[in-house]
Amino acid sequence: MNTSLKTILTASVASLFPLGAAQASEPATSGQPDTVLIQAKKISAPNVDGTSQAAALSASSDSAALLRDVPGVSLYGAGGVSSLPAIHGLADDRLRTQVDGMNLISACANHMNPPLSYIDPSHIGSIQVLNGIGPVSNGGDSIGGTIRVNSPDPEFAMAGEMLRKGQAGAFYRSNGHAHGVNLNATHASDAWSINYAGSLSEAGNIVAASPFKVVSQGNGGKPGLAGDVIGSSAYKSENQSLQMAIRNASQLLELKLGLQNIPYQGFPNQRMDMTGNRSEQLNLRYKGDYAWGQLEARLYHEHTRHSMNFGDDKQFWYGNAPGMPMDTEGKNSGTLLRAGLPLSERDQLNLGIEYQRYRMNDWWSASGTGMMMAPGTFVNIADGQRDRFGMFVEWEANWNPNWFSQIGLRAERVSMNSGPVAGYNAMAYGNPASPLSVPGAFNAANRQRADHNLDFTAVARYTPDSSFSIDGGYAMKTRSPNLYERYTWATSNTMVMNMNNWYGDGNGYAGNLNLKPEIAHTLSATFDWHSANPDQWQFKIAPYYTDVHDYIDAVPCSAASKICPGRKDGFLNLSLSNQNARLYGMDVSASALLLSTEKYGQFLGNAVLNFLHARNKDTGSGLYNIMPLNAKLSLTQHLGHWNTTAEIQMAAAKTDISAVRREMTTPGYTLLNLRSSYTWKQWRFDAGIDNLFNRFYRNPLGGAYLGQGATMGQGVPSGIVVPGMGRSLYAGMQLKF
Repeated sequence: MNTSLKTILTASVASLFPLGAAQASEPATSGQPDTVLIQAKKISAPNVDGTSQAAALSASSDSAALLRDVPGVSLYGAGGVSSLPAIHGLADDRLRTQVDGMNLISACANHMNPPLSYIDPSHIGSIQVLNGIGPVSNGGDSIGGTIRVNSPDPEFAMAGEMLRKGQAGAFYRSNGHAHGVNLNATHASDAWSINYAGSLSEAGNIVAASPFKVVSQGNGGKPGLAGDVIGSSAYKSENQSLQMAIRNASQLLELKLGLQNIPYQGFPNQRMDMTGNRSEQLNLRYKGDYAWGQLEARLYHEHTRHSMNFGDDKQFWYGNAPGMPMDTEGKNSGTLLRAGLPLSERDQLNLGIEYQRYRMNDWWSASGTGMMMAPGTFVNIADGQRDRFGMFVEWEANWNPNWFSQIGLRAERVSMNSGPVAGYNAMAYGNPASPLSVPGAFNAANRQRADHNLDFTAVARYTPDSSFSIDGGYAMKTRSPNLYERYTWATSNTMVMNMNNWYGDGNGYAGNLNLKPEIAHTLSATFDWHSANPDQWQFKIAPYYTDVHDYIDAVPCSAASKICPGRKDGFLNLSLSNQNARLYGMDVSASALLLSTEKYGQFLGNAVLNFLHARNKDTGSGLYNIMPLNAKLSLTQHLGHWNTTAEIQMAAAKTDISAVRREMTTPGYTLLNLRSSYTWKQWRFDAGIDNLFNRFYRNPLGGAYLGQGATMGQGVPSGIVVPGMGRSLYAGMQLKF
């Protein structure tokens, strides 16, 4: 960009924000997420940054909700603590989501336990979002980007002293009568540290602003649901962690133990509900500074035991079959070794190797005595195996005070396999020993796969002066299919196909052994104008373009050489195939200090606008679950101990949809949210109202409503989008001690 053009643009932006800008965020307090989004060293995600608001801990129990203000990030609707973030339209396993350095994997045919559901918002110390051109050292087996969630670093006392501190909190939300408590306590010397964190959150069904479906008659003598109640949206979640660390002048050894128990969690856009999710985690990390550079090593293991069945709002008995128990067990182990080697004052080399071993079994025990779900066990995935081994190298160069560059290469081998499968019985589902049957053909096929994947990034940053910078570059990223995409096999009847749906669209799915890895080519840039003092004003424009070869999308069964039963209930039975896709858009964000007086305090404005266009190049159809044009405007006042925010949330109508899935359109909407906080000594109080005017709206990423009734039968009405939540008042408090 030439100097004259930069001067004109800078002057134009300054005229829009004459008094400067700052992030419209509330001051962080100990025990809260101090910085939920942190720019990585030098170059990370130049077009997604921001800070978290501590009030979010009272407003939501879903950790993914902490990302709702980040440009380019949207959230797929799911359970109350299990929404799935998307970066520029790419979500779920297309993102690398790490919790305390662990690469967690959803062990569920409906993806009810995504990685971010394994940590409570009150346990989070920082979140880092890296888009599709993020460093290869933080990626691997993903094409959309990386989300890194970390609990707070261990705290130590001053030399010769002892540190004892803690925090306790509680919240209540009117819609769904959600309530919860959290506790955090630390005991440390200057050489060792112990921390405990625990949380409990619970909620009933939430309510929309107005009726959106027929009043239900109830199941098994239970009361029915009113027309405005969003069925299967209740949940209960318990999380505990214990952190122990020792250190000396240049080294740190840290051990984290985690335990999660979710006794139940309803899913309004799934035919089943979670009836249990228990996870145990062990995470060991070492960091050391040496004369030659920095060394980091990590070893982790996570075990998940997951169960699904019909919750209270869904029909439990089908003939003589009491429910449909579904079970999954996942074992996830990994190790990482990385080093940072300063080569000169200008150059640094980052090297690393990584290994992940994943094993999963997915089985459905018999129910009743009929032919549909008895007498044997339905084997959905047997001894599923997915192992990743990767190596990366990155070169960073600070060429001069104005220029920085980073080039990285990552090579991975992803090997996958699974064992023989079987239906409930041979008569209805086929003889697993006969290659002429559906399970028999799967068992006879070569199920072993090995993908050799490459990632490459080249990014740079140019900073001509203290008020302007440009950064961006190119990336090629590769992702192999997950176990469900490759190895779910059943096409015998609609019931079993319905059970494999990690999209929330109400359709039934079967995997495809012949899927190839997705390869994404991304160009992205960020133009950042800001005042010399970053607390005054800032304006960012971040365009991006992604072309995905062999994009895994839904197709009619015949297109994947499968024979699936037809349907007359408004939904479809589908399979998966490699196609090609294109996604492009722009994130715009601005912040400004609008007024600063001694009497009225500071008034800060913040604005975010997201535009995304995504299309399947082979079919010409839109891609699934793409957020339409949306914007958020907020005005925050800081006055003494008070911080008060008024926020307007807007979304355009969603008309560009995935035709093959029969995705539904949604109208546009505008919501007003209010929140305020007060800090006094060791206390912090939060209160707010979401959807102040109780506007009814359909969530563009909410999926198909399947929250009640005979979800396994033909009577579930199609064409209903899960609506957004109606008015909700909330309050919370935190006490430091």
